[in-house]
Amino acid sequence: MKSIALREIKSFFGSPIGYLVIALFLLLNGLFLWVFDGEYNILQSGFADMTPFFTLAPWILIFLIPAVTMRSFSEEKRQGTIELLLTKPLSVWQIVSGKFLGAFFLIVLALLPTLVYVYVIYGLGLPEGNIDMGSTMGSYFGLLFLIASYTAIGIFTSTLSENQIVAFLLSVFLCFLFYYGFEGLANYVKDFEPIVARIGMDYHFKSMSRGVLDTRDILYFVSVSFLFLSFTVYQLKSLKS
Repeated sequence: MKSIALREIKSFFGSPIGYLVIALFLLLNGLFLWVFDGEYNILQSGFADMTPFFTLAPWILIFLIPAVTMRSFSEEKRQGTIELLLTKPLSVWQIVSGKFLGAFFLIVLALLPTLVYVYVIYGLGLPEGNIDMGSTMGSYFGLLFLIASYTAIGIFTSTLSENQIVAFLLSVFLCFLFYYGFEGLANYVKDFEPIVARIGMDYHFKSMSRGVLDTRDILYFVSVSFLFLSFTVYQLKSLKS
């Protein structure tokens, strides 16, 4: 598993992909949060908090993470190396976990520089340090779990086609569906609105953003990640047989 993860990380940084993903994530967030006029501009909001970042980041990641994961197994299938990969002295679960951890590490690496935003807002607050650190840290933890779920979805869709664009589009669709789709659907089923809303990631991410790490929210994200990784293993085993 470790060897697969290291291979993935090396392949990301052995090509422009890794650097491009990190640069795009930081550039898009930086422009919306500090440069462009609008609701996401922290300087114009009048509040010393990271809410605009945690509102914007999940939407950027809906497109960025599928761009990272779309090649995970699609490329292996296209090049005909998937059979060779499956003959390695590793279980299918270890192969999938290695691919997952490699992609997850890259996205987390892109997330780390945003901690500078916390430092800047801490200094800009009146008085200095007037920032809700509990809510901020809770949101960061929530974002990590959200990244894990997006990555698991992306890894799964990469097994469905050898065409990376198809894998990308499927992943974007599923990430959107799980993040916002169920919340949108809840508005049309008033009798079951609370139940349907709880199926979506946005509900649980917002819950963690309040600074309270509820085990139900953590269990939800872990379950979604495990579910899609299980689908990935099943799909690969069907190719192997």
